[in-house]
Amino acid sequence: MPTVSTAYPGPPRYQYNGHLQTIVPSLTRKVPGIMYERERLFLTDGDFIDLDWLRQPQYQKLIILTHGLEGDSHRQYIKGTAILFHTNNFDVLAWNCRSCSGEMNRAFRLYNHGEIGDIGEVIHHALSQKSYTEVVLIGYSMGGNITLKYAGVHGANLPQAIKRTIAISAPVNLETSAGLLDWPSNRFYRNRFMKKLARKMVLKAQQFPGRIDLGQLTQVRRWKDFDDHFSAPVNGYLDADDFYHQASAIHFMPGLAVPTLLLNAQNDPLLSPECYPHELASQLPNLFLETPTQGGHVGFMVRGDTHTYAERRALAFALGQLG
Repeated sequence: MPTVSTAYPGPPRYQYNGHLQTIVPSLTRKVPGIMYERERLFLTDGDFIDLDWLRQPQYQKLIILTHGLEGDSHRQYIKGTAILFHTNNFDVLAWNCRSCSGEMNRAFRLYNHGEIGDIGEVIHHALSQKSYTEVVLIGYSMGGNITLKYAGVHGANLPQAIKRTIAISAPVNLETSAGLLDWPSNRFYRNRFMKKLARKMVLKAQQFPGRIDLGQLTQVRRWKDFDDHFSAPVNGYLDADDFYHQASAIHFMPGLAVPTLLLNAQNDPLLSPECYPHELASQLPNLFLETPTQGGHVGFMVRGDTHTYAERRALAFALGQLG
């Protein structure tokens, strides 16, 4: 489908650039009143992930939410989406990637932008719990890339219940987006991510003595160095370039077989120009690309509204009111 027009009215006036539209919601937004029911899912490789549910016996529709890098089910964008959909008669399953639920996972691996086996097991488990008539996959940032790759790889062989997929602020081209974290203007994000990921590498090295050379942390100068030394080998890739190529959803999106919304703001500081695939969208009947000029990264706040534009747009798309 061609690029769709946006209805985003813009952020509050004081959020006058992409950085403020990214950072302010992340640091200050609070979404109260959510009480998940937690379930531990043991994976086929013996590891585990934790699932957080909101459900009612009478609901027949489900959304499955995937968070961003070093996020979890308690991120405000996940909770905001969960509440909005649950009050509109959807069950909600917000799953936590390996190591992201507050307890380190057991296997010699973590999670990454290109891992779609875990979301596949989550979906299979969810469909075994109830005969859902409709399932919508929604991912933010890294979770958006995972969602798009999963849908693109499986194409027409997706579980029949999956009717739509939605990706918000998704870095669908990692080859070009990873380098943006090295820009001086993005130092805040780089330092936040790096501190958390380095801490996990220390914990993983303690779990598996001799398998991770923590001394290489001192050799990290670029984000790609970290991916070469840590992200790639821990997650089974040859090197950073192999990781970026295999993980990038852009390479798999031609296989999309259900209506899919990709919502990426043009002033997102963490997305490269290649993450706005207008030409590809014009060739794919199931891809709806929306690129408002404002919004930042997983921001999209609206003055006077408790929900973000991204959350309301996702609901509209899930209900078939867009596309």
